[in-house]
Amino acid sequence: MSLPVDTPPAVADALGYLQHHLQELTKHQNTSEHTINTTLMGLTAQLQQLTQLITTPIPTVTPSLIPTSPSPVSPPSPVPSALSKQRTRPKLPSPPDFSGEWSSRRAFLNSCMLYLHLAPEQFTCDKEKIFWTLAFFKDRRAAKWSENLFFQEVDTGIFPIQSWTDFKQQSRSQFFLVNAKADAINTLEGFSYYQGNRTVDDYLDSFLILASDAGYTDP
Repeated sequence: MSLPVDTPPAVADALGYLQHHLQELTKHQNTSEHTINTTLMGLTAQLQQLTQLITTPIPTVTPSLIPTSPSPVSPPSPVPSALSKQRTRPKLPSPPDFSGEWSSRRAFLNSCMLYLHLAPEQFTCDKEKIFWTLAFFKDRRAAKWSENLFFQEVDTGIFPIQSWTDFKQQSRSQFFLVNAKADAINTLEGFSYYQGNRTVDDYLDSFLILASDAGYTDP
């Protein structure tokens, strides 16, 4: 828009500013209208898609065509039988500690053999039997003999007794009298064996042990 020649500069500047501002507003309005139109077009397209989804029928699936997995079958409960029941065994007492004394040798040996016979499943080899028995050699001659066996193992790397039979033989030679039978016969048939201050029970027990060592079977 052209202005008269005599238009004051201040008025011309104001009119120029107003004209520029009007152009910016017009441009901003056109941009907003374009954005609104684009948004409306997008919403209209989404509404059409939703309408199509709602109006389109969903195919139904026949129940007979759906594969079903077989129901898990529970295994039959085991029927308890007499063979499956484990027999309970009374608790076995451990053998007494052994010192190597001649008077306690028989009781200790009998106690060990009784335990081994009643609980053989607790021992898988001869070494376990030997070490278990040596665990009760805790005093005097018995403890010293056990200690020497383990010292030999330290020196050689091998335990000196490998079988239960060998262990019984060596322990007998160490703690049982070599001539036990002859000594028992001499004691019974001598004149120095009498009851003395012992009770009848103690005297009878001693007599039965001597008779067994002597090999007497008919009292």
